[in-house]
This record gives sequence, C-alpha cells and structure tokens, in this order.
Amino acid sequence: MAQNNTALVGLDLTKMDKVILENIKKVIELLDLNKLYFTHVAANLALPDDIASTYPNLMAPVDESIEKEIENKIASLGLPAEVEVEVNAEEGDPMDSLLRWSKIKHVDFIIMGRKTALEGSGKLPKRIAQKAPASVFFVTEDMGQNQLKKLLVPIDFSEHTEVVLEKVENFIKEKKDAEIRYIHLYDVPIGYHKTGKSFEEFAEIMKENAKKEFDKMVKKHKIEDHPCDFVLNKDSIKADDILKDALAKDIDLVVIGSRGRSNSAALLLGSVAERLVEINYKVPMLVIKRKGENMSFLQALLNI
Repeated sequence: MAQNNTALVGLDLTKMDKVILENIKKVIELLDLNKLYFTHVAANLALPDDIASTYPNLMAPVDESIEKEIENKIASLGLPAEVEVEVNAEEGDPMDSLLRWSKIKHVDFIIMGRKTALEGSGKLPKRIAQKAPASVFFVTEDMGQNQLKKLLVPIDFSEHTEVVLEKVENFIKEKKDAEIRYIHLYDVPIGYHKTGKSFEEFAEIMKENAKKEFDKMVKKHKIEDHPCDFVLNKDSIKADDILKDALAKDIDLVVIGSRGRSNSAALLLGSVAERLVEINYKVPMLVIKRKGENMSFLQALLNI
C-alpha cells in the first residue's frame, strides 16, 4: 500500500452510512488507502434534560456511544488488517468540522455519501467538494454491485488534466482489471464562418486538433493508451453530456479534476466539475484536487 494515503469518511447515522460501509472496501482498494478517519458531526450530542432525568442510568457520553456504534459496524466489515481506523464523533457545524479534521489529519481524500431518495438534504457534499483541501469521493445511494472497474475521465489537456492522469493511471496499476475511457468535449469557436468553412467542416478541424492533443498527452506522460471519445458540444452543457455518456456506457466511476481558486473566498470547482457535482446523483464520482489546493481559504475559514 502507498504511504500516507489517508481518507476521512463522513457518516451521518442515516441509511446512507450502510451504503458507504458496504462499499468502503472497494474504495480502499481503488485509492490504495492505508488509514481511515470515520467522522460523525452532530449539531448537538447532549441528551435532552427530560431524557437524562427520566433515565439516570444513561450516563455514558453520547459521543462515546456513537463512536462505539460506528466501531462495531466497522469491525463487521472485515477490512484489510493493514488499514488503520480511527473513529470520532463530535458536536459542531458539519462542514466546518469536516474541513477542520481534513486539515488536521492531512487527509488525501474525503469520502461522502450522495443521496437521491434517502433522508437528508445532500447539500453538505456539494459544499465540501467546493472547499475541501483534499480530493472528494462520492459514494452514490444505489451503487449496488458496482465494482469501480469502468472509469470515465473527462479531459481538456490543461494542467488540471495532468493531475488527474497521474491518479487514474495509478488506479490501473493497482486494479489490474480496471479500464479507463477518456472523454473530451470540443466546441466550434464563435466566428468560424469568417474562415469560409461550414460548421461541420470546422467541427471536423477541431476534432482532428483534439486528437493530436490527445496523442501528445499520451506520449508526454508515457501513459497507457486508453480510448478517448471526442464529443462535439453543441447546445447542451458539457457536464450534462458527460453524465449522459457515463450512464449510457454503464460507467462505474467518473474521475474529474477540479480548478480550485485558493486565492479567492468564492472558491469554486471548474464550471464542468461543479455542474457534475450538482447534477450527478447516479454515478460514483471522484473530484481530484492537488492536495492543499484550497488551504489558504480553509485557514481563513477556520481562523487558524
């Protein structure tokens, strides 16, 4: 296993926890994790006064009871012996606490559930994806028998793509039966008609240029030559096309890079990544960030 490959796993004591725990071994294998910090944050962990007075024998602190409950669930999973586990339950604002713990523990990944029909608003994962200093893995509610073998990787040949390439190629090395499919969405620039060419003709030019860029990328990084779909983006939003493609090809995991702006309080992912986080409740997704990408904002947020 890789050294210092750690993840913070957010649990909320709802049915979503069962989905996360049932799939955590797959995530451990894919991300090559060697330590997990299971964390539950509640607005108030204290027993109500009337309950405490009616049942005086309930003396154990609620946070310790929650931690014990989580530990018992984890013990039944049969995780690899070499994977270290730490459990923590505390009071506070869930977002602030999860961001604080991700900084304190210097985690590489944050693992969270993404709800469709289960109780809970599901707003926290989107906010965490925007502001976390680590990559974020979304476990979807209906993962079922998903083995995280078929990966779809949107690329745009930018420096953010290069960060993603390093990760996904490692996935292939660790998970021998995994397969990667890249997807690049290209546009026809405004004003193409000034060249004297039709929309279709210029679309073909843009496609051929994208293919050349892809070949350069493969040679530059000496990566495995996996297939790449080149999709013309017309009137729809790119993120919508990516999700449509992922569902059509029965993809197990979408892996996309972020474009965090660490010098701004209005931290956002790239427009495509943010839109995917907004609309994708079906396909598990990994948003890859450079570790500590949003750290300056996080330090201001936590007043550290």
